[in-house]
Amino acid sequence: MEKKHMSAFELYKTLSPDLPPTATKSPLQVANKKKRKKENGASKVSPIKAQIKPERKPERKKMRKKSAQREESLKEITEDEECVNGHGEAGEALDALLADLAKVNNSRERSKLFQWLINPIPVKSFFRETWEKKPILVQRKNPDYYKGLFSTAEFDRILRQDEVQYGVNLDVTSYTNGKRGTHNPPGRALPFTVWDFYESGCSLRLLNPQAFSSTVWNVLSTLQEQFGSMAGANIYLTPPGTQGFAPHYDDIEAFVVQLEGKKHWRVYSPRSEDEVLPVLSSTNFNQANIGKPILEVVLEAGDLLYFPRGFIHQGNCLPDAHSLHITVSSFQKNSWGDLLHKVVPAALEIAMEEDVEFRQGLPLDYLTYMGVQNSDKEDPRRTKFFSRVEHLMKKLTTYAPVDAAVDQKARVFLHDCLPPMLTPEELATSVLGASARWEHGQVMDVGAKITAKTRVRVLRGGCARLCSDGEAVHLYYTTENSRVYHKEQLKSFEIKVEHTDAIEFLIHSYPKFVTVGSFPCDSAEDRITLAELLFERGIIHTADAL
Repeated sequence: MEKKHMSAFELYKTLSPDLPPTATKSPLQVANKKKRKKENGASKVSPIKAQIKPERKPERKKMRKKSAQREESLKEITEDEECVNGHGEAGEALDALLADLAKVNNSRERSKLFQWLINPIPVKSFFRETWEKKPILVQRKNPDYYKGLFSTAEFDRILRQDEVQYGVNLDVTSYTNGKRGTHNPPGRALPFTVWDFYESGCSLRLLNPQAFSSTVWNVLSTLQEQFGSMAGANIYLTPPGTQGFAPHYDDIEAFVVQLEGKKHWRVYSPRSEDEVLPVLSSTNFNQANIGKPILEVVLEAGDLLYFPRGFIHQGNCLPDAHSLHITVSSFQKNSWGDLLHKVVPAALEIAMEEDVEFRQGLPLDYLTYMGVQNSDKEDPRRTKFFSRVEHLMKKLTTYAPVDAAVDQKARVFLHDCLPPMLTPEELATSVLGASARWEHGQVMDVGAKITAKTRVRVLRGGCARLCSDGEAVHLYYTTENSRVYHKEQLKSFEIKVEHTDAIEFLIHSYPKFVTVGSFPCDSAEDRITLAELLFERGIIHTADAL
């Protein structure tokens, strides 16, 4: 008797009936929590002090009303405001656009790529009127607008040629009868099994497409400089008539770029003021918990949908077409509050070291009139206590090491960053394109030297940054980062004190090329040594090939 074929999805269910779905999250959904050790012997002024996580005190939760302004603005979202018609504009082909951007001398001035992404909305009006405020839809009636960014054919090529691992690079998901499931087998994701899952109605999520697609890498590495924050992406391939994910909101700004087919989207406003611009992504919601959508649309190839963090969303495929879209994301944990998480504990530690007022003891009897159990008491001692706390909080700002806290944020960003994708000209003038090689049984073209007359500059506007920990100065850089999120440790090395002025000079001179001889170092030998070190790390490149 002929044995009936069992799909990969059915086989998965028979092999793991008791296992809960793996809650795999993209790097952008994982909070990075690290313990910080106290820095002994550090300077009291320049370094940011170790963070001490304060114990949460019980407090009465007060109901906060949704701000009238936000509620009114969401009510006023009309089709004219919400939907921008691109009038079928062809736009500039992506490959031609990227080639043009490579010729822009200053990498910080490549905002034309973001303008292409959201066209025809002007960049300035987008950040003034839409960013972090409300969703917006661009319908172009041009299925080829985003052509070249990614395709299902490229997805198939990646599965065949690259080492794609379930749970690391690829998630297999489903959402049926109100239940969300992840169906990742162990090991490598091969086409034979992956496409069987797809045919069984499962969605496929490629978690870090920039690791496999040079075009996606190029786009994201350019956008990260525009945002001043990590730009990430996931790619979603969904079969006709299915849905891969439950309703939820994210902690990132999301740009949904429809590449192929079409998808039905519903977007819902934050349920309360507490969920406006949230710190963390939500759990999965039931339909009954999210109300009515403020925006419901079918995205077709060439269309764009943006929504801020905190806006609940869900997408499902119509019966007559599959969907391929890429979600470009940014601005995770990049709020004022995230900065103050670093500033306040450090300021408090510095204040307690330097100001006796912060070290004076609490009133002997403060437990008798302070705390939740005493919060309804009319007691003048409570008024005096609050006044003292307010005075110390205001005074705390004078000890706030804001620059050092910003440098801590910058180090996180540099670790998150994709490495720069080099143009042919940059490759030829950097250490990666050096012509030294083995040929005809011998080493060729070795020994090219950097001289005082050699003109150099940093490879990108934000690829390197000087930071101090109070005892030493380090140069952090992105040129040796991996295309896979956090596959490599943050790269840095110690800079001699006498070289810090030269590093600052180089960074602030960008995008101009400067001669090595113009470095503000003590000697000609120091200038050459520093330039060689930076060149070997890929941080600088020369104006002409060595």
